[in-house]
Amino acid sequence: MGDAGTTLLLDQVRTEPTLSTATGLRRFLAKDPLESDLSRRRFRVRGGLSRTAFTNAESSYVFGFNAVMSREVEKIEEITPDQRPFGYEGAAAACTVLDLLTLTRGRRLHELLTGPAQHHRHAAYLGAGRAYALLRLRPMRGARRAHPVLRWLAVDGFGFQWSLTRADRMVGERMMPDLLTRAHCAVFDQGLGRLLWYHDCAAPDDVAARIGGYPPGRRADLWSGVGFAATYTGGAESEELWWLSEHAGADGFRAHLAQGCAFAVAARLRSGTLPDHTAQAVPILAGAGPEEAASWTDEALIALGHEAHTHEDFQHWQSQTRRSWTRRHRY
Repeated sequence: MGDAGTTLLLDQVRTEPTLSTATGLRRFLAKDPLESDLSRRRFRVRGGLSRTAFTNAESSYVFGFNAVMSREVEKIEEITPDQRPFGYEGAAAACTVLDLLTLTRGRRLHELLTGPAQHHRHAAYLGAGRAYALLRLRPMRGARRAHPVLRWLAVDGFGFQWSLTRADRMVGERMMPDLLTRAHCAVFDQGLGRLLWYHDCAAPDDVAARIGGYPPGRRADLWSGVGFAATYTGGAESEELWWLSEHAGADGFRAHLAQGCAFAVAARLRSGTLPDHTAQAVPILAGAGPEEAASWTDEALIALGHEAHTHEDFQHWQSQTRRSWTRRHRY
């Protein structure tokens, strides 16, 4: 790793609270903070906004993971509000790892979701999915007593983490894990789409070219994941976001990019903080204000009813969100 990358990482670590050293099994499971440097995974690296956004997000994820391992999850509240969701994503991953290893049937994750992470449920379910990928286990639809529809986000998280650690196969060779059922594959590709935004360093031309190498049947979900990451994590300037929307439209998946954006802003608003990069992205990628775009997802989820829980319900939630975007932009 170059000196510049090392300095950036160390500066980020210094801004975070200090954690105690984990003990026992937890010490073995704790993560090295340098895992947040994506250049170590041979991802494309460019300086400026994108590198800072991705490093900060993964650094906060690692911090949240280690906060659980050191039994100091309350310290996640001490990191900056815009990074806090990534901290709880890491915390949920750590809770799920411990639950799976100790056969506690999701107790720790449930306590996190009903406690400190109650306003960060999207991030927590994504983190739970990352835990299944870390342990190379078939992704489940969430722990018991989980939200019946949001729990499908765990498969998205699985897709992100699985692709992060196996980029040569998932990105370079465009493979799909044998662990997945047919129902899981579409949600997996949304996680892979988020990873592509990181992998190609938020460069619209490169991201679009990368997606263009996948079969047409997979591109819709990839664009959805890109829309989520570009809004939720950031990393691009306004002009680049405009180009991203142009590329998605040219590929025939403009509505899917907007739907991913709407999901991201809904998650951000629910967490209580709307970062500047999210406020900037929503009018460009969704063509609406943050509150309006978020309302599309809320209304679609309510319309599903209390009995919704299947993969088809999750997909219907997304398709109804896209319909709201289409109605908004119908000429």
